[in-house]
Amino acid sequence: MTSTSQAAAAGADTPGPEDAGLSSTRVAKKDELAGRSPGRLMWMRFKRDRTGVISACIVLAFFLIAALAPVIAKLYGKDPYTRYGQLRPELLNENFYPVKPNGGIDGEFWFGLEPGLGRDVFTQLIYGIRTSLSLAVVITLLSVLTAIVIGVVGGYFGGKVDYFLGRFTDLMMSFPNQLFFVAFTPVVAALLVDPQDEMPTWLRACVLIYVMWLLGWMTLARLLRGQTLSLREREFIEAAKVSGTPPSRIVRKELLPNLVTPILVQATYMLPNSVTAIAGLSFLGVGLQEPTPDWGRMFATGAEIYQSDITYMFFPGGAMVIFILAFNLLGDSVRDAFDPKSGR
Repeated sequence: MTSTSQAAAAGADTPGPEDAGLSSTRVAKKDELAGRSPGRLMWMRFKRDRTGVISACIVLAFFLIAALAPVIAKLYGKDPYTRYGQLRPELLNENFYPVKPNGGIDGEFWFGLEPGLGRDVFTQLIYGIRTSLSLAVVITLLSVLTAIVIGVVGGYFGGKVDYFLGRFTDLMMSFPNQLFFVAFTPVVAALLVDPQDEMPTWLRACVLIYVMWLLGWMTLARLLRGQTLSLREREFIEAAKVSGTPPSRIVRKELLPNLVTPILVQATYMLPNSVTAIAGLSFLGVGLQEPTPDWGRMFATGAEIYQSDITYMFFPGGAMVIFILAFNLLGDSVRDAFDPKSGR
C-alpha cells in the first residue's frame, strides 16, 4: 500500500472537522435533554404540536368565558333570565318568533332571541357553558380521585384487597349508566322533596354530580390497577420496600408520579364526556330545569322550533361541537407529549 492510500484509509477512519462538529452537536443536545425533567420534556414536545396548542387555547377560552360569564353579561348589558321579547312586544311576532331575520340577530342581541320567551341567546349560551363546565369539572375531579384510590390501592396491595375492590368495580360497571341517570333523579326527588314542591336547583345539581360520579370512575380505576400491578414489580419499588418505606409514602412518592400520564389523558376524555352527559340529561328533562341556563335545555328548545328558527340551534350546537372536538384533540396531544411512541 502506498503512502497516499495509507493516508486516505487513515482519513476514512478519522472524523473530519464537519463530522466532529456534528458529533459534538449531538452530544450537546443529548446532554441538554438529559439535564431536563420529564415534565419539561413533555412541555417541549407539546409546544411543537400545533394542533394541541390550538386546542388548548380553545379549551382555555371556553373556561374563561364560563368563569367570566357574569362580567361579560354585565358589559353586554343583558342577562339570561329577562324575557325581553315579552317586555318589548315589537321584538316577537304573533307566533312568538323573532320579528327580525336570522333569529333576531342584530347589534343589540348578538345571537338573537329565544322563540317563545324572548330571552337573549348570547347570555343564555355563556351561562349554559358556565353551568355545564362547573358540573363537569366537579364530576371529573371526584371520579379521578376515586379511581386513583381504588385502582392504586387494589393494584399495590393485591390479594384480598385487590379481589374485593376488583369485584366492586365490576359490579359498578354492570349498571347501565344512561338508564340509571334517567331513573335516579325522579327517585331522589320523590324521597327528598315534597310532591307539591319543585326540586331546588342546588339539589338537582348535587344529584347529577352524585350519580355521574358514582358511575364514572370505573374505567380509569381498572386502567390504574393494571399500571400499578406492573409498576409494583419494578426495582425502585422493591428497593423502597426493602428500605422500610411505609406503603403510603411508596404510593405517593413512587407510584403516583409514574401514573400521571394515564390520569391526565383519561381526565381529558372524561370531562367532555361529562359535559355531553349533563346536556343529554337536561335534554331528556331529568337534568337542570328552568330557569337555570343549560346547554341541554337549549338543545331541547332548538329541537322543538328548528323548522321555524334553525338559527337558534346553531349557536349551542356549534359551541358544543367545537368544545368537544378541541378537548378530544387536546387529550391526544397530551398523550403524545407524555409518550411519543404512542402516536406512532
